[in-house]
Amino acid sequence: MKKLFSLLMILGALSIGINAYAQDGTDTTATEAVVDTYPETADYSEDLAAEPADSFDQVIKQKFIEGDPTFMSPVLICLILGLAIAIERIISLNLATTNTNKLLSKVEDALASGGVEAAKEVTKGTKGPVASIFTQGLMRMSEGIEMVEKSVIAYGSVEMGRLERGLVWISLFISLAPMLGFMGTVIGMIGAFDAIQAAGDISPSLVAGGIKVALLTTVAGLIVAIILQLFYNYCVSKIDSIVNSMEDASISLVDLLVKHNLSK
Repeated sequence: MKKLFSLLMILGALSIGINAYAQDGTDTTATEAVVDTYPETADYSEDLAAEPADSFDQVIKQKFIEGDPTFMSPVLICLILGLAIAIERIISLNLATTNTNKLLSKVEDALASGGVEAAKEVTKGTKGPVASIFTQGLMRMSEGIEMVEKSVIAYGSVEMGRLERGLVWISLFISLAPMLGFMGTVIGMIGAFDAIQAAGDISPSLVAGGIKVALLTTVAGLIVAIILQLFYNYCVSKIDSIVNSMEDASISLVDLLVKHNLSK
C-alpha cells in the first residue's frame, strides 16, 4: 500500500509537469496562429506579450531549460522521489501517534475489571506502535515481570526500526541532488571552455552565458537538498517524539502490571 501511494505521488507530479508544459505549448501555438491569420494584430500581440511579467512556473520552466534538461532532470527526479517518500513517512508517522495517557487508562481499567485478557483486547483494538508494544508485553505476563520487560524492550527496537524505514532514502536524495547539480556545473564549464577554444577569443558574453547555464544545475541541486532536509528533520523529530512516548508508556505499563500482580 505504501509503495502504491509513493508511485501515485510520482505519477501525479510528473503529470502536472507534463500538463503545464503542454498547456504552455498550446497557448504559444494559438497566439502564433492568431498573428498569422490577422497580421494587423501582430504589433498589438507583441505589446501584450511584453507587458505581463512571467509567472513563477514559467520562470522555473525557463531556468530548467537553460540549465540543460539532461542535467536538470536527475535533480528533478531526486526532488519528486524524495518528496513522495517524505510525504508517505509523514502520513505514516502521524497515524502512528497514539494518546498514551488514554491508552494507559483503558489498560488499567481493563486489568481491574477483566484481567490481562481484557487488557489484550484493548491493546489489539488500538493502532500504533505503543499499542503493539503493550500487546507483546501482556502476552508474556504469564512468564513473569522480567519477561515482560525484555519483551517490551525487544519489540520497542523493532517498532523503532519500522518508524525509521525510508529515511535513508530521503538522506540519499539530500546528498545526491547537490552532487548531481555540481556534476552538471562541471560538465557545463567544460562545454563553455570548449566554446571559448573554438571561438579563439575570450568574449565576456560567451563566458558569462556559459557560466550562468552551468551554475543553474548547482542552484537546483541545493534547492532540492534544502527542501528535502526540512522534511527529513521533521520526520526525525516526529520519530524522536514517538520513541519517547513509547519508552515512557512502556515503563508505565510495567508499573501497572506489577501493581496488578500485587493486588491479587
